[in-house]
Amino acid sequence: MKASGLGTKNHRLQRQSVPESLRDSLQERILSGEFREGDALIQDAIAEEYDTSRMPVREALRQLEASGLVSMRTHKGATVTSIPTEQIEELFDLRVVLECNVLENAIERLTDKDVSEARVILDDLERSYQQRDAANWGRLNWSFHRRLYLPAGRVQTLSILQNVHLQTERYVRLHLLMTAGFAEADSEHRELLRLCALRETEKAVSLLRDHIRRAARELLVGLRHHRSIS
Repeated sequence: MKASGLGTKNHRLQRQSVPESLRDSLQERILSGEFREGDALIQDAIAEEYDTSRMPVREALRQLEASGLVSMRTHKGATVTSIPTEQIEELFDLRVVLECNVLENAIERLTDKDVSEARVILDDLERSYQQRDAANWGRLNWSFHRRLYLPAGRVQTLSILQNVHLQTERYVRLHLLMTAGFAEADSEHRELLRLCALRETEKAVSLLRDHIRRAARELLVGLRHHRSIS
């Protein structure tokens, strides 16, 4: 088990609840790759680094465990999870099934306001790609897709999908950084939005299915290679 390599006290928390602030900060450090698969997250060290007690650290780690980013075992502490390649593939298969279904139900209820708000989010996502602002890629990508899906009214489906996106985000970031596939992602998002605006349900769902499958295929090839040489 590798140590987490926690550094000096240079991370400051926003004034929301302390466990939530800790969760958000640690989550970003996991998604960015600062904490890698298998790294130990030592509660005492984290508490010292953030100048807080162990109790909010424990709660933050439990929240991260619920989202699938951390594994906690009795007498062994917390470690950053490693998702097997086959399970990552399964998560993308789940995305295909759920997102295509929810988009199909959403388009018939989509308003011009929904399209306009999705376009604003997409503009922000494209800027984050151009600026290589990796910390915002996952959040904005999910926000864009979620905005298109909201009219379907599938609250539970969106909750599941948000968690799936979170679990795969660190691998998507790694893939984008290794392949610089920003232009293709931009193009597909723009076309998806255009088809949704035209209420071209069949074409939009088909494009979304291809978009997710292409991303999965390219990511898995790159991830298998990365893990084989790590």
